[in-house]
Amino acid sequence: MIAYITHGNCQLHDMGPHPEQPGRLTAINEHLAESEVQSSLMHYQAPVIKHQLLRAAHSAAHLERIEACHGRITGEQLLRLDADTAMNRYSLDAAFRAAGAAVMAVDLVMSDKADKAFCAVRPPGHHAERDQSMGFCLFNNIAVAAYHALNTFGLKRVAIVDFDVHHGNGTEDIVSGDERVQFFSTFQHPLYPGTGFGKTADNVHNTALDAGADGADFRAAVERDWLSQLADFAPQLVLVSAGFDAHQADPLGGLNFLEQDYRWISERLCEQATASAESRLVSTLEGGYHLQALASSVEAHLIGMAASHPL
Repeated sequence: MIAYITHGNCQLHDMGPHPEQPGRLTAINEHLAESEVQSSLMHYQAPVIKHQLLRAAHSAAHLERIEACHGRITGEQLLRLDADTAMNRYSLDAAFRAAGAAVMAVDLVMSDKADKAFCAVRPPGHHAERDQSMGFCLFNNIAVAAYHALNTFGLKRVAIVDFDVHHGNGTEDIVSGDERVQFFSTFQHPLYPGTGFGKTADNVHNTALDAGADGADFRAAVERDWLSQLADFAPQLVLVSAGFDAHQADPLGGLNFLEQDYRWISERLCEQATASAESRLVSTLEGGYHLQALASSVEAHLIGMAASHPL
């Protein structure tokens, strides 16, 4: 079974007119309610994360800055952190629950209460660096999950796979040089945040895709650059930054993925999880801003994750 972790408070985080909007989760939840994959889901409410777990991936100063910003918000005010990222009075709780969902997901798969988990949460996380929020992200949910798995469960090898249209610069910043974590990222270039080129560390594997690349290009890149290295690394846990903004309908990207491409990559990652990680895989929502395409792509992702449990 797949643990499906979300919380209504994640929809209260609202940056005003913005592509990263509360309706993203509404669209996903409403679509999944009518999907056959619903029978494979176990529903959980995302908890608020404990501060010490955040500090495994972020500096104390970063956490203090975010809490100080929250403390300055009054009424319906929006406090802008950068050109793309803002907080309202509900944002801190939402961010704590988004990171808390990732921790809960690791706990559930490591305790064999679920084989796999998907965190339908916001704000997303993969642009948040150790000392800085950016790109719609306050805390790096997937990096928090990785260090929780390493520090709490004593794992020695964790893989993070990121297929968002934007490079996961924050995740790279946090895990670069940590040989216990291998980070694999496909992304469109050139595109925000303009990172992902040059070899930063032996544990970082970046694959840039040209604007206009489609699912066939993506699959070829994954087969060329990821699968054998993933197999050689033999991760004890597979973590996924699941961004769906590479879909051809998405307004923020220029790639041409379709739902079947998200199902394909999900099946490949589950095969690796089965081979080396006792089927344990945790995925958390990153991008995806065309509501219909986002919802149907999440469904495809979950169907791929559920492939070992026939519907």
